[in-house]
Amino acid sequence: MEPGEFFRELWVEGVKKHFPGEPKAGYVVPWAQTPAWERASAAAVHQLVADLVRLSEGGASKLSREQKGRFVALCWTAQIYRHFEDPKPGYVADWEDLPAWQRETDSDIFERIEQSL
Repeated sequence: MEPGEFFRELWVEGVKKHFPGEPKAGYVVPWAQTPAWERASAAAVHQLVADLVRLSEGGASKLSREQKGRFVALCWTAQIYRHFEDPKPGYVADWEDLPAWQRETDSDIFERIEQSL
């Protein structure tokens, strides 16, 4: 499985676990139906997390769960700006403004990528 696809699977898993009620279809669409920009972004963010974990030589394991989630969220926001000139404010919201389910999902993603290395 490609890193981007792994990232996407972690996202879908997190949404199903943490989203209150029924998530929007776009949140859980399978990899094969994921738009190209989102596939590229998933691969890029996976790589950034993996690089941080590797280059920190164990230091990343000392980050709090919130710090790990913030890193994923920030990397994703940078990808949104890469692909969209004027994104909706909700797509580039600061950590504090993200819904709890999304913060939990982002934290889960970091931890699972970390465990996979």
